[in-house]
Amino acid sequence: MGENNVLFALGLSLFAGLSTGLGGLFVLLFRRTNPKYLSVALGFSAGVMIFVSFIEIYPEARSRLIAGMGGNMGDWIVLLSFFLGIGLIALIDKLVPEFQNPHEARKIEDVHQYDRDPKKEKLLRTSVMTAIAMSVHNFPEGLATFVSGIDSKAMGIIIAIAVAIHNIPEGIALSVPYYSATGSRKKAFLLSLLSGLAEPLGAVKAWLVLAPFINDTIFGIVFAAVAGIMVYISFDELLPTAREYGEHHLSILGLIGGMALMGVSLLIL
Repeated sequence: MGENNVLFALGLSLFAGLSTGLGGLFVLLFRRTNPKYLSVALGFSAGVMIFVSFIEIYPEARSRLIAGMGGNMGDWIVLLSFFLGIGLIALIDKLVPEFQNPHEARKIEDVHQYDRDPKKEKLLRTSVMTAIAMSVHNFPEGLATFVSGIDSKAMGIIIAIAVAIHNIPEGIALSVPYYSATGSRKKAFLLSLLSGLAEPLGAVKAWLVLAPFINDTIFGIVFAAVAGIMVYISFDELLPTAREYGEHHLSILGLIGGMALMGVSLLIL
């Protein structure tokens, strides 16, 4: 694993994480949410993640585990690791209270709803807790982006873009209540931007922990877990959020478009 590959993968994680700031930027610059754009974008992100998880990452994990552990054992370990990844992100969701969950859809227009709420201190506390919750959620996403970038620059770029799109509504979810509590769009933007640093921090921690032990077996387990994480994010967060924005059919078109682009990219690159 070359130094250049590591730096490239860390750069992708940083890009994907800081894209939460785009959601904050939307709150800073715009007064209305574009539900059609968000529905297509979230569906596209889900399509990329689902396709690459089953077509590229899971088979790659299986081949590495079979190479390191043999056929029968390798097949069992890759399956268990896949569901371990799902269990990890599901546990994080379970531990984060629903009203603070950054994956709950919010719109820029909601600032007016919050403006009528006299309990500004409660709003501020909720927005800070949302930032913490978002950081916890972003940690495994940073790992997913990092591992994808280590294995393939082309795949890493596409995964980073998919995660970045997925982070935009999270930035909105964080910025809306914080702006309403403080009256500062600039501070709301900065908070959403900084909360995304959990993704590259997750990548750095993964590198520090795993680097001394990297071999086909460890890489295979991590790859399979990453595939599970991305499949869970797609079905539990991206597609339901796209539907909450009210454009179900557009989200499905985005899903198909994401799969098609990912498929073509894997053939060309």
